[in-house]
Formats: sequence, structure tokens, C-alpha cells
Amino acid sequence: MNQFLFSTSWYVPLYGLVGAILTLPWAVGLIRRTGPRPAAYLNLLTTIIGFVHSLLVFKDIWSREQQNPVIHWFSAAGFDLSFALEISPVSIGATVLITGLSLLAQIYALGYMEKDWSLARFFALMGFFEAALSGLAISDSLFLSYALLEVLTLSTYLLVGFWYAQPLVVTAARDAFWTKRIGDLLLLMGVVALSSIAGSLNFSDLDEWAQTAKLSPLVSTLLGLALIAGPAGKCAQFPLHLWLDEAMEGPNPASVLRNSMVVAGGAYVLYKLQPILALSPVALNALVIMGVMTSVGATLVSLAQIDIKRALSHSTSAYMGLVFLAVGLEQGGVGLMLLFTHAIAKALLFMSSGSIIYTTSSQDLTEMGGLWSRMPATTTAFVVGSAGMVTMLPLGSFWAMLAWADGLATISPWVVGVLVLVNGLTALNLTRVFRLVFWGKPQQKTRRAPEVGWQMAVPMVTLTVVNLLVPLMLQQWYLLPAWEGVDWYILALLVSTTFLCVIIGSTMHLHKAWSRSTIFLWRFFQGFLGYDFFIHRVYKMTVVAVVAMLSKVSAWSDRYLVDGLVNLVGFAAIFGGQSLKYSISGQSQGYMLTILIGVSILGFFISWSLGLLDNLPF
Repeated sequence: MNQFLFSTSWYVPLYGLVGAILTLPWAVGLIRRTGPRPAAYLNLLTTIIGFVHSLLVFKDIWSREQQNPVIHWFSAAGFDLSFALEISPVSIGATVLITGLSLLAQIYALGYMEKDWSLARFFALMGFFEAALSGLAISDSLFLSYALLEVLTLSTYLLVGFWYAQPLVVTAARDAFWTKRIGDLLLLMGVVALSSIAGSLNFSDLDEWAQTAKLSPLVSTLLGLALIAGPAGKCAQFPLHLWLDEAMEGPNPASVLRNSMVVAGGAYVLYKLQPILALSPVALNALVIMGVMTSVGATLVSLAQIDIKRALSHSTSAYMGLVFLAVGLEQGGVGLMLLFTHAIAKALLFMSSGSIIYTTSSQDLTEMGGLWSRMPATTTAFVVGSAGMVTMLPLGSFWAMLAWADGLATISPWVVGVLVLVNGLTALNLTRVFRLVFWGKPQQKTRRAPEVGWQMAVPMVTLTVVNLLVPLMLQQWYLLPAWEGVDWYILALLVSTTFLCVIIGSTMHLHKAWSRSTIFLWRFFQGFLGYDFFIHRVYKMTVVAVVAMLSKVSAWSDRYLVDGLVNLVGFAAIFGGQSLKYSISGQSQGYMLTILIGVSILGFFISWSLGLLDNLPF
């Protein structure tokens, strides 16, 4: 039985795909009498099967060697299109995490979207989400990974624009799609170039090729930057970071999966591309710069947000920036550990925020307060998720950041400063959100807010318990550092920073009305962070302005040059035809004479242009 499950472990992505296909009759309206619930239950069933299958394989895979099966998709005339897969503890563990979080998010969606008329369409899209992520986890082919990233881009567009009757939702879906397309286009260029240079697109083959590859600095730099662009767009990294903030207009159950796993998909591909990126110091430096700018900048921006989902989404960009920084410093293993701990904590935070939005019908932090006594399960989930995000001993992110900082303390001591800054500002932001939502006096929308129903509470409580068990999981997998090897100075620095920022966040004055200061400098600072450093305006005055100008030039050229030339030829033909009709005589000898004269004149000019008349005696 174990051998059968192991040999069919690559079926796991197909379960989500099958579930999505089974829901289509309800999603497109072919079946209406039963309502959309059966579609949701079918998708849940396939997700449960996928989770159980991957979990059983994960328990047994530790005693087996890594396998790389190859699926031949198409072969003809010497052309072989095949997909290589990776069956290892890391890849199967990723599928367990994906299917498990997808299962909890779908159960959560049954309560959150119980009255939504298009519930079946939502579950179909969640099935595609799950299938693409699971396939990305076990993919050993850069070509297959690129294709699955494209599926994630399409799924993000459809889920962000799920409530397409709202203009702001349509704008958010469009911006998310086009921003990702920029990175995907550059990534495709890198994939095509790498297939020509390396001769293979399998990650295992690329790893071996990179050990002996000799590329010019220009080629390695361009190749590395192209391969970085795709994951940068998927992970909302500067300068392709604006879409994740707007994507919060979609349904919250989709945000649970998007902010925990979907953004991590790009970072996972980047982790597998480490050997290629190591060929270019410029690419590694670009990762470091991008990671530092995004992690610090996004954390600062989150402090000024008054929308609860946006306040949490910016911290997602920040932590993905830390993963980019880890890969840039060639510490991909620690980055992978940070992805795992962040995914579970962030999924719990978004479940908690979704419960708040569901019961108060508001996302505005300034309209909330006093929910801790009315929503105890939601309050506990938010506290545990927040503790799991920062270096709060002994939860998961503490060990990931400690292992990373401990390894780079002597090599790159400035990294410890970045970690301390991001960790402290994140703790400050989460404390601020907690005070505005759960503490203080109840307001109009929170005065009678009840706890959510069991369909939303059960997955939220389950994930709360999982967050508490993350340190035991890390210990079981031998990922926790030994106490005798811990740098106590760094440990004390991280823990003290967390508690210091929690104390500051608990005592600082918060404006419920978020009134604008009368002091210009402070008002500018509020807007500077609240509007994401005015990046939208910078893009509007630079990139958008240039594209608009080029569009006007192109439109003018098309109208007056291209169309003008075509219209001139047409007008000449019409004028010539109208003129010749008056010379019609009906005598064939006249027509022949006209043709002969015309051909003679044409032949003369051709001979003269070719120089055939130069040797004539006259």
C-alpha cells in the first residue's frame, strides 16, 4: 500500500484539478435546482483525498531516496516535451501544507460565503489554485513551473475580480494581472535563453550544469535578472509590489490562500533557481537590494494602513522580501523555513481578520473596538497568529529568524539589523491592529458583534493549534538549532526587540478618527506612508506618462502616415480609373498601342536604372 501511494504521489495536483472540473456544471449554471452547495462538497472531497494521500506519503518518504520521475507529454521528429517531477521530503511536505491550508480555507469559505450566489464558481477557482500550487511544489522542470505560475496568475485575476460588479474590484484584478505579466514576460525570456544555453530546463540538470558553466558577465547578469523578474512579480516585490495591496478586494477565503501560499510559489521557484543565480554577483546583489527595500518599506507602509486586510497584506510583501534577501545571501534553506512558518501564521491572521469583517461588515480599523470579549476564538487566533509572525519564543518564526541571524552574524552583521527592524515594526503594527480591533470601547459596528459560526470557527481554531505545534514539527524534522550552539546575544536582541515594540504599540496614542494633523510635516509623513511612498503617482508621472505619449505617437502615425498612405493609393486608383473611362473608344488597336507605349516606357526606365544604356553609341 505504501509503495502504491508513493508511486502515485504525483497524482496529488490532479485531485484539485478534478475537483475544479466537477464543480463546473454548477459554476456555469447547468445545474441550478440543487443550489451551489453540492459543488462545494465535491471540491472539498477531492481536497480531503489529496491531503490524506500527501500526508501518508510524507510519513513514509523519510525512509526513501529522492525520485525524479519524468512524464513524456509529446514526442515527434526528435522533439521530446517532457515534465520532470521531484518526489522528496521538501516537495511532498509542501503539498501537505498546500492541501491542508486549502482544505481549511474551503471549510472556512462555506461559512464566509454561505449566501453568495456564485459559491460554485469560487470553489472551482480554489480548486485550480490548489492544483497549480501542488504541481509547482513537485515540479522539477522550469518550463512546467513557468506554466503553473501562469495558471496562478490567471487564477489570481479571476479570484480578485470575483465580485466583478464593483468597479474597484475590476481595477484591482486588472492591475494584479498586468503587473504579474511584466515579470512573467521577462521570466519567459530567461526560460527560453536558459533552454538554449544549458540544453535542459530540469532543475536537477540545471544544478549540475551551473557547477561547470562558464558564462560571460553580461549573459549571466541578464539571465539572472530575467529569472528574478517572474518571482518578484508573484511575491509582490519592489517595483512590482502594488498589486497585492489592491488584490485584497477579493473574497477573504481566497486571501487566506493567496497571502500564505500563492505568494510563496514565486519564492519557491526562486529557491530552486539558486545555482543559476549564483553565477551572477549582480543578480545576487539585486536580490539583496530588492529584499531589503521591500521588507523595510512594506513594513513601514503597513503601520499607516487603516484597512485591516491591507495592513496585513503589506507584511506579506515584507516577509517575502526577507526570503529574497536570504536567497540573495545564498541562505535558501533558511528562507524555505521562513516560508513555512510565515504561511501558517499569515493564514491564521487572515482567517481572524475575515471573521472580523464577516461579523462587523467593515474592514475599517477606525470603526472597530472592544471585540475581545465578544469574539474569544477570533481574538485567540489573532494573538497566536501575531506571535507566530514575529520572534515570540517559542513559536515558529522565532526559530527561522534565529537560525538565519545566527548563521550570518559574523559574515553579514547588517542582516541582523534588517531582521530586527522588520521584526520590531511588524510587532508594532500587529499590536496597533489588535488594540484598534479588540481593545477599547465597542463602537457602533462592534457593539453587538457575535462570534462566527462553526464553519468558520473550526478551521480557525484548528489552525491556531497547528501554529502552536510548529516548534514540535521543526524539532521532529531536526530543524531546530541546538541550545549550545545558539548565539545568546542575537536571541536576546530579537526577543527584546519584539517585547519593546509590543510595549510601544500598547502605549502609543491611536486616533480612532484617524484625523489629519494640522502640522504639514506630520501630515506629509502620514500620507507618505499611507499612500505607499506615493509610488502610484511616481509611476503615473513616469512609466504611465511615457506609455501614454508613445501611444499618442503611434496613434498619430497610424492615422496620418499608414492610413494616409493607403488612402493616397486608393485615391490615385480611383482618380486614374475615373480619368481613363473618358478615353474608352472601343477600338482594340488603340488599347494595344497604349499598352505597348506603357511597357516601352517602363522598360526604358528599368534599363536606365540598371545601367544597361551606358554602352550605347549614341
